[in-house]
Amino acid sequence: MQYRNITRIIGLLIALFSIAMLPPALVALIYGDGGGTAFLRSFVLSLLIGMVFWYPNRHHKEELRNRSGFLIVVLFWVVLGSIGAIPLLLSANPDLSVADSFFESFSALTTTGATVIVGLEQLPKAILFYRHMLQWLGGMGIIVLAVAILPLLGVGGMQLYRAETPGPVKDSKMTPRIAETAKALWYIYLALTGLCASAYWLAGMNLFDAIGHSFSTIAIGGFSSYDASIGHFDSSAINLVCAIFLLISAMNFSLHFTAFSSRGANLKAYLKDTELRFFLLIQLVLVAIVFATLYNTATFDTPEAALDAALFQSVSISTTAGFGTESFASWPLFLPMLLIFSSFIGGCAGSTGGGMKVIRVVLLFLQGSRELKRLVHPKAIYSIRLGSKALSNRVIDAVWGFFSAYALVFVICLVALMATGLDDITAFSATAACLNNLGPGLGEVAAHYGDISDTAKWILLVAMVCGRLEVFTLLVLFTPTFWKS
Repeated sequence: MQYRNITRIIGLLIALFSIAMLPPALVALIYGDGGGTAFLRSFVLSLLIGMVFWYPNRHHKEELRNRSGFLIVVLFWVVLGSIGAIPLLLSANPDLSVADSFFESFSALTTTGATVIVGLEQLPKAILFYRHMLQWLGGMGIIVLAVAILPLLGVGGMQLYRAETPGPVKDSKMTPRIAETAKALWYIYLALTGLCASAYWLAGMNLFDAIGHSFSTIAIGGFSSYDASIGHFDSSAINLVCAIFLLISAMNFSLHFTAFSSRGANLKAYLKDTELRFFLLIQLVLVAIVFATLYNTATFDTPEAALDAALFQSVSISTTAGFGTESFASWPLFLPMLLIFSSFIGGCAGSTGGGMKVIRVVLLFLQGSRELKRLVHPKAIYSIRLGSKALSNRVIDAVWGFFSAYALVFVICLVALMATGLDDITAFSATAACLNNLGPGLGEVAAHYGDISDTAKWILLVAMVCGRLEVFTLLVLFTPTFWKS
């Protein structure tokens, strides 16, 4: 294993991440409501930690192997989540414990959106901005940004990209060079963030809220500056803007690249994509079911209000954003559980959404259909196709392996949470919310996670990282084969 080279890269990335402490310090200076000192101290401390890792190993430059790439990705998220907790530990407002600080930091960076903080309106603007910014950085994956500069450091980035990029097919690149791919992703990400912030501002948000909520929306994170989340604004226009940009962000970013990379928009790329068609169908069916149930049970006074709530909450939960206009946990009949289960599907591969990804669910469905056909015609040969492309058995095996590992991690976290004393509904929904990077759950975690035990928070923190790294990237480190030379 290339330990010194890995340590050098981690040190550089920590030093790079330390720059993220400066914008919140600037926000504190502008608004003058405190918090700036904690971020300046965190910047210096993070930079020193990065230099300690980098300086003794600065001459150890070599091409990364696949195993080193996996280890760097896992270490990077663990280390950065820990570094990200430093400002929260040093801040007087909010006054968080070690467990709460780490939970909030990892929740932000993994775009889970689960919070332990109550009274967001009383926090300094610097802290609020920092929470949004961490989600924005984590949404696309800070690794992808780092991949864009790794060639300048004498390190190839393909190994990191394969380990970080969500989805079952990881060898396709949008541009010939991996650095150019990472840059293209970030250009798209920046453009969508700017458009979302502008739309929020035009819909009635002030500039600070528009920028902060655009960060959390494009990252499909779900953090807000208010305890009532998007419901604070009580605006159908803002709800619609949020839903539209969540849908866009839950699409495969390579589709956005394909559609707008050539001269003029080529919207046919969206129509041809099998995964996107299934994703939109799922959204349409989910909204229809939720609206029909809310309307028939007279949960809202008017059909328009029911449709607004159904559209916003269905998109928010199913894309794993977790924004809210009200507590969906109080909705009638089966709706709360239906929405929680929808988060298991999540967004498309190559998006900022969580969950298992639509493409995997589609492939599981197609594989199930193939097995039913084989029962009727045992000697027939059936291939699984996405559009006109036949998929190899290797891809199908990988999807089944992922599903098995996902289910195993879910069961282990669920049982562990129940062992801490949480009731069945709370444990189930908290595990689903954190493993799917959703955020809000049911029961004791419907509003926030501040009241559960520290042990439960550490368990859920692990679930967040598993979900963000799509299970395999983390679990492979626990296999004896990985560590054999």
